[in-house]
Amino acid sequence: MSATLVARDLAAAHGARVLFSGLDLVVAPGDVIGLVGVNGAGKSTLLRLLAGLAAPDQGSIAVTPPTATIGHLPQETARVPGETVRGFLGRRTGVTAAAVALETATTALSDGVPGADDAYAVALERWLDLGGADLEERTGEVAADLGFPADLLDAEMASLSGGQAARANLASLLLARFDVFLLDEPTNDLDLAGLERLERWVRELRAGTVLVSHDREFLARTVTSVLELDLAQQQITQYGGGYEAYLTERETARRHAREAYEEYADKRSELTARMQTQKQWVDKGVRNARKKATDPDKHVKHHRGQTSEKQASKIAQTERRIERMEVVEEPRKEWELRMSIAAAPRSGTVVATLDGAVVTRGDFTLGPVTLRLDYADRIAITGANGAGKSTLLALLLGRLAPDAGRASLGSGVVVGEVDQARGLLTGATPLIDVFSRMPEIDRWPTAEVRTLLAKFGLGAEHVHRGADTLSPGERTRAALALLQARGVNLLVLDEPTNHLDLAAIEQLESALASFAGTLLLVSHDRRLLAGVATSRHWHVDAGRVTEEG
Repeated sequence: MSATLVARDLAAAHGARVLFSGLDLVVAPGDVIGLVGVNGAGKSTLLRLLAGLAAPDQGSIAVTPPTATIGHLPQETARVPGETVRGFLGRRTGVTAAAVALETATTALSDGVPGADDAYAVALERWLDLGGADLEERTGEVAADLGFPADLLDAEMASLSGGQAARANLASLLLARFDVFLLDEPTNDLDLAGLERLERWVRELRAGTVLVSHDREFLARTVTSVLELDLAQQQITQYGGGYEAYLTERETARRHAREAYEEYADKRSELTARMQTQKQWVDKGVRNARKKATDPDKHVKHHRGQTSEKQASKIAQTERRIERMEVVEEPRKEWELRMSIAAAPRSGTVVATLDGAVVTRGDFTLGPVTLRLDYADRIAITGANGAGKSTLLALLLGRLAPDAGRASLGSGVVVGEVDQARGLLTGATPLIDVFSRMPEIDRWPTAEVRTLLAKFGLGAEHVHRGADTLSPGERTRAALALLQARGVNLLVLDEPTNHLDLAAIEQLESALASFAGTLLLVSHDRRLLAGVATSRHWHVDAGRVTEEG
């Protein structure tokens, strides 16, 4: 059914910090609204409010018709112990909950409970609208379309690889039939084929959609308008015309805001200075009058009195002009990630080599691979999820020994890595302790470690928390902070933009542009790949590695 979601005067806070207030939003059929803002601005909070999973501090949310279904697909896929892929798909599409409600209504109807016929009709309609009648058939079709093996549908979600879990998550979107969609980072962990499939699905949706994504190309290809949560200015602005139009209009609006403030500040400063000068003249006149108070000429006394009155009148006029000025608040500068990557002394000319290297893990084989990585090479590594990109990195870095062939790391190589799972930042160890135990940082004073983390937006409220309690974006920023602290000459980034906000991604691009060492970049972020000047391109496909132009 067609449904419209309307939010009026919404406000939300995190502790004592106000995230947003006075937020109005209408999500009509066919709308695709991109929700943007720095990490911590309240994007995920807003989606939860719109989904009815939390109550706003102020304001109201209504959906028309009231029976419309709202699908909230959160940022991280919760893996329920023992849940199969089929069970996951049923839960994420809402069909499982609708089936339970229908079964309950059916039992009540058969027991002759008063009013059960109406409840049954509502439950049946909801189950049908969510696609419960043909979910099984559609699941097989979607799985085949995504290249998801049919035998894995009965496997437990916890047993899937990262790539397989990403495809299962995408399948849950393609199978869903909600009336309104709220999507929190749906592009995370998708390969290029998955991104293109998701883009096509979003563009073809007739349901109203609000989505959060760090993928700038995805936003440019899908959204019809952008809602910006500006935490620094405490402003909420909706821009029509898509993502590219938003970038242009935002830049224009920020320039005009700065110009308006500077004009106001200059005018106020000019009037204040004039008033101070006028007051000095009056004070000087008073002093002169006191010196000549004995002057017997009454005309001179009268002239002096008139002059003083005129000066006092001018001061009052200037004060009134200042008071009547419309106050223009100075645009507050938002926090920005300012990162650089510390460089270690250069390594030898040959950084890493693989000579007929083969790795076999169960049914998967990578190789044989023969290649050489030289100092200052900047290599983009692409390929579908599960093709073997992470295995190739592990082989190059010496974490994985080949089953056949040879692999070697060159002399003087100092590796800095941000892995896809952010492996150094797991467990309950407080973040400050994780950093303090790192080589080269372990001798730093605690105050310096805190300062480093603060530069990456990780303040006093983060440093004593267990690493596993941090958000995905916070873990990624912490991993990048390690790169800034430790000198490296081989930089290995595996999907570094996952969970970073748009401003932080732009800063990462800038840091990579100035890094002089060797770079291995695994990414499906099309704008990052275009923005970072890579000199070589390795493509991994089903365990085979080829060098492309």
